Amino acid sequence: MTKLLAVAKDFARSPSGRYLTDGPNSGERFREEMLYPALLAGNVEVDLNGVLTLGSSFLDEAFGGLVREKGMSPADLRKRLVIKSRLETYINRIWSYIEDPKNKKQ
Repeated sequence: MTKLLAVAKDFARSPSGRYLTDGPNSGERFREEMLYPALLAGNVEVDLNGVLTLGSSFLDEAFGGLVREKGMSPADLRKRLVIKSRLETYINRIWSYIEDPKNKKQ
């Protein structure tokens, strides 16, 4: 079964910031409280439609942080994570953060 996370409805219409210290709608909070727990339970579909804007710091921390901070592999995320957005730019940016070589542990 796939868990649906509708960011605008379930988290914030204006997600922003990288870290918890940046505010309540940060990428770190989304990753830690919603995205990572959902991925531990199974497949996840993240719907970005309805958000007002998505900054690169939010997207990198929420999605790239799955690899950097949680040790998930880009290959596993490709199998279990679906990103939906009317703006393909967001989808491409998220996958670039997940697959960024800086995420790979040395």
